[in-house]
Amino acid sequence: MNDAGPVEIAFDDVCVLHRGRIPLLVSLPHDGSDIPADLRGRMTPASRSAPDTDWHVSRLYAFARDMGASMLVPRWSRYVIDLNRGEDDTSLYPGQNTTGLVPLVRFDGEPVYLPGMEPDAGEVAARIARYWRPYHQALRGELERLRAAHGRVLLWEGHSIRGSGLPFLFDGRLPDLNLGTASGASCAPQVQARVEAVLGRQAGYDWVANGRFKGGHITRHYGDPANGIDAVQLELSQRTYMDEASLAYDEVAATRLQPLLGTMLAAALAA
Repeated sequence: MNDAGPVEIAFDDVCVLHRGRIPLLVSLPHDGSDIPADLRGRMTPASRSAPDTDWHVSRLYAFARDMGASMLVPRWSRYVIDLNRGEDDTSLYPGQNTTGLVPLVRFDGEPVYLPGMEPDAGEVAARIARYWRPYHQALRGELERLRAAHGRVLLWEGHSIRGSGLPFLFDGRLPDLNLGTASGASCAPQVQARVEAVLGRQAGYDWVANGRFKGGHITRHYGDPANGIDAVQLELSQRTYMDEASLAYDEVAATRLQPLLGTMLAAALAA
């Protein structure tokens, strides 16, 4: 079953679902950068601009909507709540530095909040209800719709990070493309193999599978290959499509990268 055309559905002011017609949902949980004014006033000056945003990823992946993919785009910054963490805030990478469901530190290890302004447990619970659950309601519902229509669905988690140096999170330079499948658990082996084959045939970017970033909560929680849901995360080093210093979108670099991303999506979708 295919829909006649694209549909946009707003989930309050939390996120917008661009509903497509093929069995592909591109989820961009860290694309949002807005911070409510009252919350921004409690943050350190360096945090108020939401520096750890996955900048421009909805623009980068706009071609996927032209392919017929569904896309889920949030409004709010991960500093409000991290949509790619579980409600219980269990660490995704035990023993390694990371940030939580409601981050108290930035990717550089410095505090998000002014002293004494951190949220308490009641505020965290309120943010889960206000921001986290609507996004996951939209995500779950679209996965179910696409699987019912097509018998299977690919969940593609689009992420990016400053790859040229974040010693709080990783040593040295992060590879250009970081594929995550929860060490093979979140998608069928042939899906991962086809995507890796695409990466192996190109020489423009270095890459790794299940390295420092193996997939976050969404990839790990929703990936269910035995029941027709394959989940793949791609963590891009931001240098591949933007200027990491100015945060400006680099049209030339992005245009160079997009065909490879499209080929990866097509390979993952192949029957």
